[in-house]
Amino acid sequence: MKFSERKGYKVPSKVIQKEGITDELRNSLWSLLHNNFFDKENLRDFSFNLWLDFFKKPVDEIPYYDHERLTIIRSYYFKCRWFEVYDFVEFVLNYFKDTYANNYVNEILERELSGFRFVAKGFTDITDSQEIALLDAVLSDNDHPSVRAHLNRALELLSDRKNPDYRNSIKESISAVESLAQIISCKPKATLADALKVLEKSNKLHPALKEGYSKIYGYTSDEGGIRHAMLEEPNLSASDAKFFLLSCTSFINYLKSKI
Repeated sequence: MKFSERKGYKVPSKVIQKEGITDELRNSLWSLLHNNFFDKENLRDFSFNLWLDFFKKPVDEIPYYDHERLTIIRSYYFKCRWFEVYDFVEFVLNYFKDTYANNYVNEILERELSGFRFVAKGFTDITDSQEIALLDAVLSDNDHPSVRAHLNRALELLSDRKNPDYRNSIKESISAVESLAQIISCKPKATLADALKVLEKSNKLHPALKEGYSKIYGYTSDEGGIRHAMLEEPNLSASDAKFFLLSCTSFINYLKSKI
């Protein structure tokens, strides 16, 4: 907190930014991108991909000189709508794949009270640092690619700002757990119940905990059971999809610690 805010001369903002973006946040994100990525060494190749895949404009219109390219990029960034800022930053971070920059972006977002954080490949409204750490642990796991793929897809469907698909996000979260269950039980068609039985038999899971997990998710139900009925609910919300994403992620981390 600044001196003027501590002494009461200025009132610090406490409003979370979810339907807009302040000049301070836009400026800070630009400064990070400019200082880390937009130098002469990177700008030529990046500009080609930006024009081709983001602007969707003819690449023969790309200016020859670096400073002219940067002028166009900067002009777009500071004139575009708030959600397009996130689109642009998302594109840049996915192009350069710099972990330090990803973390620094999240520090800026937290400092400026943004309602979003960068996780895996995109922005999401999951802002709790511990929840993000849980997701990162699974999404960076190269030992279980099928599990990672399902969770990545669940996060993408939840975080799609134009057309979120909460129902299929929940399905993907559940599929991630079942994918790990198949690995644990060595059965290609295993359910969570099979994995829990394996852990219980090896004394790695208390029977009461096993029953609790089975009942919470309804994974042992058939197509007419709890899980099917829940997914047919017409009013599934972002909160529902977020709950399943984080719950499944936590449970995956728990199961991995037992194998």
